[in-house]
Amino acid sequence: MHVIVVGAGAVGQAIAANLEDSHDVVVIDPDSDIVEKLNYSHDVLAVRGDGTELGTLREAGIERADLVIASTDSDETNVVICGAAKAAGDAFTIARVRRRTLLETWEGSRGAFGVDFMVCTDLLTARAIFRIAGLPAAHDVDMFVGGLVRMAEFEIGPESPVAGTTVADADRWDSLTFAGIFRDDEMIVASGDTELRAGDRIVVIGSPHSVTDFSTDIAAPDTASPDEVVVVGGSEIGFQTAREFEEHGYSPRLIERDPDRARECAEALPDTMVLQSDGTDAEFLAREHVDEADVVVAALDGDEKNLLVSLLARRLGVDRTVAVIENLEYADLFETVGIDVAINPREETAEEIVRFTRAEHTEKIAMLEHDRAEVIEIEVGPDSALVDGPIADVTNDLPSGVVVGAISRGGELITPRGETTIEPGDHVVCFVDGDVLEEVLEAI
Repeated sequence: MHVIVVGAGAVGQAIAANLEDSHDVVVIDPDSDIVEKLNYSHDVLAVRGDGTELGTLREAGIERADLVIASTDSDETNVVICGAAKAAGDAFTIARVRRRTLLETWEGSRGAFGVDFMVCTDLLTARAIFRIAGLPAAHDVDMFVGGLVRMAEFEIGPESPVAGTTVADADRWDSLTFAGIFRDDEMIVASGDTELRAGDRIVVIGSPHSVTDFSTDIAAPDTASPDEVVVVGGSEIGFQTAREFEEHGYSPRLIERDPDRARECAEALPDTMVLQSDGTDAEFLAREHVDEADVVVAALDGDEKNLLVSLLARRLGVDRTVAVIENLEYADLFETVGIDVAINPREETAEEIVRFTRAEHTEKIAMLEHDRAEVIEIEVGPDSALVDGPIADVTNDLPSGVVVGAISRGGELITPRGETTIEPGDHVVCFVDGDVLEEVLEAI
């Protein structure tokens, strides 16, 4: 597939890095230093120029492009790029935007502006925060098959009942599959005799209720779902996060320092208590009883501020902290010093966009541990290697590193076991080692 990425910021570079091994990628950016760096550091062709100009698009090969991803920092520029791409070729176009209002306008007139698909970075991030914050102890959460299947990643604590047991001994949920384990720098595909150790991050796939039961019973037996939610920062991500909690029946508190922005948020969020103050002020946080919150979300403009807010919340005794980070290199640092979850908007956006570069039958993907593994949802065709017999047999013929986590057949959830047979038309959710992803996609 010939892919053109316009805009080599954090999101654009993340997308290019993910696609470089399996696709013909061209990146357009006006910054000559970035272009030179990309040509040396990535297996892509980087072109200096303006992606809204037909001449630049033609230099990038727009006539033969299959996909154009407009990922500059300007919403309007991204829309124009898609329109220009449609005028010069027949590529599928994706525009990355930050404003939810622009997304809603596009959704009301699909195909408008020459945009085939629109991704709202801040809304994706807010929804990811809501999913993760609502499941005790989870580090990552995603939904598949229209909500029928849930994937979650948990860290096994030293007091967990499954620490020191095998997967076979721990497997006592009817609709749950143990898929993979991240242990330090190692990725382990789960099997019956795999030992679960304290400190492991384990990926499970199953029905929403079974994953929730696993969370409360095993991963975090003393932790309940959140009731009191505090969002620090009225940035667009903070605003969208509060709105997401509102839409699911919560009444969060939002702390914003700027009086004009605080007023805007208060007017737009009727079920949110907006407090106009500095979220990094420890005395204010104590005075407002932020320590009573079940979850504090740090969504200020700046990684250092979000780290400070999270540490202050942890010091006050908040059970769970979620921080937005722009610099992906800080993710491990945040979690090392005690922040429960660090969410990177560019990873959320790349995950949503990259699925369009997969095989046509790929419905959804979730990237885990900075793309060390993926959970993918596919609709199985008659020629798939998955339909040749029981799962125990067909997975033996696939590259090592694949676990079938769940099957949907006619809207019914089937928990896969060794003797289960997959049929054409089934929707299958698989955990796949990133090192063998392309081979697996070709086979299934």
